[in-house]
Amino acid sequence: LECDLATKLVGQPLVRQQVMKGVNDFLEKRNPEKPLVMSFHGSTGTGKTYVSSMLIHYLFQGGLQNPYVHQFSPIVHFPHAEQVEQYKESLKTWIQGNLTKCGRSAFLFDEMDKMHPGLIDVIIPFLGPSWVVYGANYRKAIFIFISNAGGEQINKMTLGLWHARKDREEISLQDLEPAISKAVFENPQSGFWKSVIINDHLIDFVVPFLPLKRHHVKQCIVSELVQQGLEVRASVIEEVADSIPYFPEEDKVFSSTGCKTVASRISFFF
Repeated sequence: LECDLATKLVGQPLVRQQVMKGVNDFLEKRNPEKPLVMSFHGSTGTGKTYVSSMLIHYLFQGGLQNPYVHQFSPIVHFPHAEQVEQYKESLKTWIQGNLTKCGRSAFLFDEMDKMHPGLIDVIIPFLGPSWVVYGANYRKAIFIFISNAGGEQINKMTLGLWHARKDREEISLQDLEPAISKAVFENPQSGFWKSVIINDHLIDFVVPFLPLKRHHVKQCIVSELVQQGLEVRASVIEEVADSIPYFPEEDKVFSSTGCKTVASRISFFF
C-alpha cells in the first residue's frame, strides 16, 4: 500500500502521510480502542475514491467486492429527505448486523456533502471507544467518509501558499485543517452539519486532497495510456493536458477537474 501510494498517487504527500499513519497505527494494535475513522476531503479528480479503493484492496481480499466491505451513496441509498428516519433505522440495523457477522468490516460513505444532515449521526455508537455495542464488538471496523466539501477552501489555500512560494511538500495539515473544518462541519448543506461525530472528535484523520498541477495531470495521462495499452506519445500527453481546464484564469496553475476526465479525453486521440 505504501509503495502504491508513493508511485501511483500523484501530488498528494499529505494523503500518503496521513493514510499510512492511520492504517499502520490501527493494524499494529491487536485490540484497538476504537474503529479507524477517516474523512477524505478535496475537489473532484484529486484521488479520494482512488485512495479508498486502494486501501480496501490491500486490507480485504477481493477489494470492494469483498462481502465485508460496504459502500453507501446518498443518491442511491438515501435519496428522499422525507424518509430520513426510516433510513436511520435501516442504516443502524445494517451496520449492526454486518459487524455481528464480522467485526473487521469496512464501511465507505461516498459524497458526504450530499448526505441529509442528521442521518449520519445514527452510526455514532459504532465509532467510539466502547467494547460492545448492540451485542457486537466493532472496534476493528474501518469507516471512511468521502466528500467534495472543503475542496474549494483547500484549493484556495493551496493557491495562496503557491503564491507565497511554499512548496507542495511543505504544506502541513495545520495549514488546511481549520478551513476544512469550517467549510465541512459548519455548512448546513453538509452531511456533517452539527454532527456529534465532529463534536465528540470521533474522526481520527481528516485527510485533505490538494488540487493537481499540470505536471501531475500529465503523470495521470501517462498512467492511463499504459493501463489502456496505448502508445505513450509526447504529442498526445500535451494535447490531452491542454484540453483540461485550469484555474485561476490568469495563471492556470491547477486542474479544475483533477485527473477525473483524463481517460475519456484520451479516447479522442485514438
